[in-house]
Amino acid sequence: MLAYSILQWLMFFYFYSFFGWCFESTYVSIRKKRFINRGFIRGPFLPLYGSGAVVMLLVSMPFSDNIVLTFIAGVIGATALEYVTGVCMEALFKVRYWDYSNQKFNFQGHICLSSSIAWGFLTIFMTRYLHQPVEKTILAIDNTALTILVIVLTIMIAADLATSFRTALDLRDVLIRMEHAREDMIRMQRRLDVMIAVLDNTKTEFTAGLNSKKEQILEKNEFLKQVSLPKTEDLYRGIEDRLGSLKRALQEKPTEYLESIRDEISEMKGSFYTHLEKRRQTGILKDFHKRNLILGNPTMMSKKYNAILEELKREIEEHRKNNK
Repeated sequence: MLAYSILQWLMFFYFYSFFGWCFESTYVSIRKKRFINRGFIRGPFLPLYGSGAVVMLLVSMPFSDNIVLTFIAGVIGATALEYVTGVCMEALFKVRYWDYSNQKFNFQGHICLSSSIAWGFLTIFMTRYLHQPVEKTILAIDNTALTILVIVLTIMIAADLATSFRTALDLRDVLIRMEHAREDMIRMQRRLDVMIAVLDNTKTEFTAGLNSKKEQILEKNEFLKQVSLPKTEDLYRGIEDRLGSLKRALQEKPTEYLESIRDEISEMKGSFYTHLEKRRQTGILKDFHKRNLILGNPTMMSKKYNAILEELKREIEEHRKNNK
Protein backbone atom coordinates (compact mmCIF):
# COMPACT_ATOMS: atom_id res chain seq x y z
CA MET A 1 0.00 0.00 0.00
CA LEU A 2 2.78 2.43 0.84
CA ALA A 3 4.22 1.83 -2.64
CA TYR A 4 1.19 3.32 -4.43
CA SER A 5 1.95 6.26 -6.69
CA ILE A 6 -0.06 9.49 -6.73
CA LEU A 7 -1.76 8.37 -9.94
CA GLN A 8 -2.76 5.06 -8.37
CA TRP A 9 -4.12 6.77 -5.26
CA LEU A 10 -6.16 9.09 -7.47
CA MET A 11 -7.45 6.13 -9.45
CA PHE A 12 -8.51 4.40 -6.24
CA PHE A 13 -10.31 7.60 -5.22
CA TYR A 14 -12.18 7.76 -8.55
CA PHE A 15 -13.05 4.07 -8.53
CA TYR A 16 -14.50 4.13 -5.01
CA SER A 17 -16.32 7.40 -5.76
CA PHE A 18 -17.99 5.57 -8.65
CA PHE A 19 -18.59 2.46 -6.53
CA GLY A 20 -20.20 4.63 -3.83
CA TRP A 21 -22.43 6.32 -6.40
CA CYS A 22 -23.60 2.92 -7.68
CA PHE A 23 -24.33 1.72 -4.15
CA GLU A 24 -26.13 4.91 -2.97
CA SER A 25 -28.09 5.45 -6.19
CA THR A 26 -29.27 1.84 -6.20
CA TYR A 27 -30.26 1.90 -2.52
CA VAL A 28 -32.11 5.24 -2.70
CA SER A 29 -33.72 4.40 -6.06
CA ILE A 30 -35.15 1.18 -4.63
CA ARG A 31 -36.53 3.05 -1.61
CA LYS A 32 -38.04 5.83 -3.75
CA LYS A 33 -39.17 3.38 -6.47
CA ARG A 34 -37.63 5.53 -9.20
CA PHE A 35 -34.13 6.31 -10.42
CA ILE A 36 -32.24 8.78 -8.20
CA ASN A 37 -28.96 10.23 -9.43
CA ARG A 38 -27.55 10.39 -5.91
CA GLY A 39 -25.00 12.90 -4.78
CA PHE A 40 -23.71 16.45 -4.77
CA ILE A 41 -22.25 16.37 -8.30
CA ARG A 42 -24.15 15.32 -11.41
CA GLY A 43 -21.74 12.72 -12.75
CA PRO A 44 -21.68 9.11 -11.47
CA PHE A 45 -19.34 9.84 -8.57
CA LEU A 46 -19.73 10.36 -4.83
CA PRO A 47 -16.47 11.98 -3.65
CA LEU A 48 -17.34 11.29 -0.01
CA TYR A 49 -17.08 7.56 -0.68
CA GLY A 50 -13.83 8.01 -2.60
CA SER A 51 -12.38 10.08 0.24
CA GLY A 52 -13.72 7.61 2.78
CA ALA A 53 -12.12 4.68 0.95
CA VAL A 54 -8.73 6.41 0.85
CA VAL A 55 -9.03 7.25 4.56
CA MET A 56 -10.02 3.64 5.33
CA LEU A 57 -7.00 2.32 3.46
CA LEU A 58 -4.64 4.73 5.22
CA VAL A 59 -5.93 4.23 8.77
CA SER A 60 -6.20 0.44 8.45
CA MET A 61 -2.67 -0.08 7.10
CA PRO A 62 -1.03 -0.45 10.53
CA PHE A 63 -3.71 -2.98 11.59
CA SER A 64 -4.07 -5.06 8.42
CA ASP A 65 -3.58 -8.30 10.40
CA ASN A 66 -6.06 -7.42 13.18
CA ILE A 67 -9.70 -7.40 12.15
CA VAL A 68 -10.91 -5.72 15.38
CA LEU A 69 -8.45 -2.85 15.10
CA THR A 70 -9.24 -2.54 11.40
CA PHE A 71 -12.92 -2.15 12.33
CA ILE A 72 -12.18 0.46 15.02
CA ALA A 73 -9.83 2.41 12.75
CA GLY A 74 -12.46 2.44 10.00
CA VAL A 75 -15.15 3.65 12.40
CA ILE A 76 -13.01 6.51 13.71
CA GLY A 77 -11.46 7.57 10.40
CA ALA A 78 -14.60 7.47 8.22
CA THR A 79 -16.85 8.98 10.93
CA ALA A 80 -14.45 11.88 11.43
CA LEU A 81 -14.40 12.49 7.68
CA GLU A 82 -18.20 12.34 7.43
CA TYR A 83 -18.63 14.76 10.33
CA VAL A 84 -16.11 17.34 9.11
CA THR A 85 -17.50 17.18 5.57
CA GLY A 86 -21.09 17.55 6.80
CA VAL A 87 -20.30 20.49 9.10
CA CYS A 88 -18.32 22.33 6.41
CA MET A 89 -20.97 21.82 3.74
CA GLU A 90 -23.78 22.99 6.02
CA ALA A 91 -21.80 26.06 7.09
CA LEU A 92 -21.14 26.97 3.47
CA PHE A 93 -24.41 26.00 1.76
CA LYS A 94 -26.89 26.29 4.71
CA VAL A 95 -28.16 22.83 3.77
CA ARG A 96 -27.44 19.31 4.98
CA TYR A 97 -27.09 16.94 2.06
CA TRP A 98 -27.53 13.99 4.44
CA ASP A 99 -29.23 14.05 7.80
CA TYR A 100 -29.30 11.49 10.61
CA SER A 101 -31.49 13.52 12.98
CA ASN A 102 -34.17 10.81 12.94
CA GLN A 103 -31.64 8.09 13.82
CA LYS A 104 -30.87 6.99 17.37
CA PHE A 105 -27.55 8.06 18.87
CA ASN A 106 -26.87 10.73 16.28
CA PHE A 107 -24.62 13.74 16.85
CA GLN A 108 -25.90 17.03 15.41
CA GLY A 109 -27.51 15.07 12.58
CA HIS A 110 -24.18 14.74 10.77
CA ILE A 111 -23.16 11.32 12.10
CA CYS A 112 -24.87 8.49 13.96
CA LEU A 113 -23.93 5.22 15.61
CA SER A 114 -25.48 2.95 12.96
CA SER A 115 -23.65 4.80 10.17
CA SER A 116 -20.34 4.62 12.05
CA ILE A 117 -20.75 0.88 12.61
CA ALA A 118 -21.53 0.47 8.92
CA TRP A 119 -18.31 2.34 8.07
CA GLY A 120 -16.39 -0.10 10.28
CA PHE A 121 -17.79 -3.17 8.56
CA LEU A 122 -17.30 -1.54 5.18
CA THR A 123 -13.64 -0.99 6.04
CA ILE A 124 -13.24 -4.71 6.77
CA PHE A 125 -15.07 -5.69 3.60
CA MET A 126 -13.06 -3.29 1.47
CA THR A 127 -9.60 -4.03 2.86
CA ARG A 128 -10.09 -7.81 3.09
CA TYR A 129 -12.06 -8.50 -0.08
CA LEU A 130 -12.95 -5.63 -2.41
CA HIS A 131 -9.64 -3.82 -2.58
CA GLN A 132 -7.58 -6.82 -3.65
CA PRO A 133 -9.11 -7.19 -7.15
CA VAL A 134 -9.36 -3.40 -7.50
CA GLU A 135 -5.69 -3.04 -6.58
CA LYS A 136 -4.71 -5.83 -8.98
CA THR A 137 -6.63 -4.21 -11.87
CA ILE A 138 -5.31 -0.68 -11.34
CA LEU A 139 -1.70 -1.80 -10.81
CA ALA A 140 -1.91 -3.73 -14.08
CA ILE A 141 -2.74 -0.59 -16.10
CA ASP A 142 0.14 0.77 -18.15
CA ASN A 143 1.55 3.97 -16.66
CA THR A 144 0.87 6.00 -19.82
CA ALA A 145 -2.71 4.77 -20.06
CA LEU A 146 -3.20 5.38 -16.32
CA THR A 147 -1.89 8.94 -16.68
CA ILE A 148 -4.30 9.70 -19.52
CA LEU A 149 -7.22 8.11 -17.67
CA VAL A 150 -6.51 10.04 -14.46
CA ILE A 151 -6.14 13.35 -16.35
CA VAL A 152 -9.43 12.83 -18.21
CA LEU A 153 -11.31 11.86 -15.03
CA THR A 154 -9.77 14.76 -13.07
CA ILE A 155 -10.87 17.31 -15.68
CA MET A 156 -14.37 15.82 -15.88
CA ILE A 157 -14.91 15.66 -12.13
CA ALA A 158 -13.31 19.07 -11.48
CA ALA A 159 -15.63 20.69 -14.04
CA ASP A 160 -18.64 18.85 -12.58
CA LEU A 161 -17.63 19.83 -9.04
CA ALA A 162 -17.21 23.50 -10.02
CA THR A 163 -20.68 23.56 -11.60
CA SER A 164 -22.26 21.78 -8.63
CA PHE A 165 -20.49 24.08 -6.16
CA ARG A 166 -21.86 27.14 -7.98
CA THR A 167 -25.33 25.57 -8.10
CA ALA A 168 -25.26 24.84 -4.35
CA LEU A 169 -24.26 28.45 -3.61
CA ASP A 170 -27.06 29.70 -5.88
CA LEU A 171 -29.56 27.42 -4.11
CA ARG A 172 -28.39 28.81 -0.76
CA ASP A 173 -29.00 32.36 -2.00
CA VAL A 174 -32.45 31.39 -3.29
CA LEU A 175 -33.39 29.95 0.12
CA ILE A 176 -32.19 33.08 1.92
CA ARG A 177 -34.08 35.43 -0.44
CA MET A 178 -37.27 33.38 -0.26
CA GLU A 179 -37.12 33.20 3.54
CA HIS A 180 -36.67 36.97 3.82
CA ALA A 181 -39.57 37.52 1.41
CA ARG A 182 -41.70 35.10 3.43
CA GLU A 183 -40.96 36.98 6.65
CA ASP A 184 -41.91 40.27 4.96
CA MET A 185 -45.14 38.76 3.69
CA ILE A 186 -46.06 37.37 7.12
CA ARG A 187 -45.57 40.83 8.65
CA MET A 188 -47.64 42.34 5.84
CA GLN A 189 -50.45 39.83 6.37
CA ARG A 190 -50.56 40.57 10.09
CA ARG A 191 -50.73 44.31 9.42
CA LEU A 192 -53.52 43.82 6.87
CA ASP A 193 -55.47 41.70 9.36
CA VAL A 194 -55.18 44.52 11.89
CA MET A 195 -56.42 47.06 9.33
CA ILE A 196 -59.40 44.92 8.38
CA ALA A 197 -60.26 44.22 12.04
CA VAL A 198 -60.15 47.94 12.88
CA LEU A 199 -62.18 48.75 9.75
CA ASP A 200 -64.90 46.31 10.85
CA ASN A 201 -65.18 48.22 14.12
CA THR A 202 -65.44 51.72 12.62
CA LYS A 203 -69.21 51.65 12.23
CA THR A 204 -69.29 53.96 15.23
CA GLU A 205 -67.13 57.02 15.85
CA PHE A 206 -63.64 56.32 17.18
CA THR A 207 -61.16 58.89 18.29
CA ALA A 208 -57.63 58.73 16.89
CA GLY A 209 -56.29 57.68 20.29
CA LEU A 210 -58.79 54.83 20.60
CA ASN A 211 -58.03 53.58 17.10
CA SER A 212 -54.32 53.64 17.85
CA LYS A 213 -54.78 51.67 21.07
CA LYS A 214 -57.07 49.14 19.38
CA GLU A 215 -54.54 48.62 16.59
CA GLN A 216 -51.83 47.83 19.14
CA ILE A 217 -54.04 45.29 20.91
CA LEU A 218 -55.18 43.62 17.67
CA GLU A 219 -51.66 43.52 16.27
CA LYS A 220 -50.47 41.69 19.37
CA ASN A 221 -53.37 39.23 19.14
CA GLU A 222 -52.74 38.56 15.46
CA PHE A 223 -49.09 37.89 16.23
CA LEU A 224 -50.01 35.39 18.93
CA LYS A 225 -52.42 33.60 16.56
CA GLN A 226 -49.63 32.88 14.07
CA VAL A 227 -48.61 29.61 15.68
CA SER A 228 -48.25 27.63 12.45
CA LEU A 229 -46.87 29.42 9.43
CA PRO A 230 -48.87 29.13 6.20
CA LYS A 231 -47.50 27.74 2.97
CA THR A 232 -45.98 30.40 0.77
CA GLU A 233 -48.62 30.08 -1.97
CA ASP A 234 -51.44 30.33 0.61
CA LEU A 235 -49.68 33.32 2.16
CA TYR A 236 -49.47 35.19 -1.15
CA ARG A 237 -53.07 34.32 -2.02
CA GLY A 238 -54.26 35.51 1.40
CA ILE A 239 -52.45 38.83 1.10
CA GLU A 240 -53.88 39.38 -2.39
CA ASP A 241 -57.41 38.75 -1.04
CA ARG A 242 -56.89 41.17 1.86
CA LEU A 243 -55.51 43.89 -0.42
CA GLY A 244 -58.51 43.37 -2.71
CA SER A 245 -60.93 43.74 0.21
CA LEU A 246 -59.33 46.99 1.35
CA LYS A 247 -59.27 48.34 -2.20
CA ARG A 248 -63.00 47.66 -2.61
CA ALA A 249 -63.71 49.28 0.75
CA LEU A 250 -61.76 52.39 -0.31
CA GLN A 251 -63.80 52.62 -3.52
CA GLU A 252 -67.20 51.94 -1.98
CA LYS A 253 -67.09 53.47 1.53
CA PRO A 254 -63.93 55.53 2.09
CA THR A 255 -64.10 56.12 5.85
CA GLU A 256 -61.83 58.47 7.76
CA TYR A 257 -59.79 55.52 8.96
CA LEU A 258 -59.38 54.13 5.43
CA GLU A 259 -58.26 57.52 4.15
CA SER A 260 -55.64 57.65 6.91
CA ILE A 261 -54.12 54.35 5.79
CA ARG A 262 -54.54 54.83 2.02
CA ASP A 263 -50.83 55.56 1.45
CA GLU A 264 -49.76 52.61 3.61
CA ILE A 265 -52.03 50.27 1.64
CA SER A 266 -50.59 51.58 -1.62
CA GLU A 267 -47.02 50.99 -0.39
CA MET A 268 -47.86 47.46 0.74
CA LYS A 269 -49.50 46.71 -2.60
CA GLY A 270 -46.38 47.83 -4.45
CA SER A 271 -44.14 45.80 -2.13
CA PHE A 272 -46.36 42.74 -2.50
CA TYR A 273 -46.28 42.70 -6.30
CA THR A 274 -42.52 43.33 -6.26
CA HIS A 275 -42.05 40.23 -4.07
CA LEU A 276 -44.45 38.27 -6.30
CA GLU A 277 -42.50 39.17 -9.44
CA LYS A 278 -39.18 38.24 -7.80
CA ARG A 279 -40.62 34.87 -6.81
CA ARG A 280 -41.73 34.22 -10.38
CA GLN A 281 -38.28 35.16 -11.65
CA THR A 282 -36.60 32.70 -9.27
CA GLY A 283 -37.48 30.01 -11.84
CA ILE A 284 -36.07 27.07 -9.87
CA LEU A 285 -38.39 24.65 -11.70
CA LYS A 286 -36.74 25.67 -14.98
CA ASP A 287 -33.21 25.51 -13.59
CA PHE A 288 -31.92 22.05 -14.52
CA HIS A 289 -28.96 22.09 -12.13
CA LYS A 290 -30.81 23.28 -9.01
CA ARG A 291 -33.76 21.02 -9.73
CA ASN A 292 -31.55 17.96 -10.10
CA LEU A 293 -29.44 18.86 -7.09
CA ILE A 294 -32.60 18.72 -4.96
CA LEU A 295 -33.94 15.59 -6.69
CA GLY A 296 -30.59 13.84 -6.20
CA ASN A 297 -30.61 14.51 -2.46
CA PRO A 298 -34.15 13.69 -1.26
CA THR A 299 -33.10 13.71 2.43
CA MET A 300 -31.45 17.14 2.30
CA MET A 301 -32.65 19.57 4.95
CA SER A 302 -31.88 22.99 6.38
CA LYS A 303 -32.14 23.99 10.03
CA LYS A 304 -32.96 27.61 9.23
CA TYR A 305 -34.67 27.41 5.83
CA ASN A 306 -36.32 24.00 5.95
CA ALA A 307 -39.90 25.26 5.43
CA ILE A 308 -38.87 26.91 2.16
CA LEU A 309 -36.72 23.93 1.12
CA GLU A 310 -39.60 21.50 1.70
CA GLU A 311 -41.89 23.68 -0.43
CA LEU A 312 -39.32 23.66 -3.24
CA LYS A 313 -39.07 19.87 -2.93
CA ARG A 314 -42.85 19.53 -3.28
CA GLU A 315 -42.95 21.91 -6.26
CA ILE A 316 -40.12 20.08 -8.02
CA GLU A 317 -41.66 16.67 -7.33
CA GLU A 318 -45.02 17.82 -8.72
CA HIS A 319 -43.27 19.29 -11.74
CA ARG A 320 -41.43 15.97 -12.28
CA LYS A 321 -44.67 13.97 -12.10
CA ASN A 322 -46.52 16.35 -14.42
CA ASN A 323 -43.77 16.15 -17.02
CA LYS A 324 -43.36 12.38 -17.18
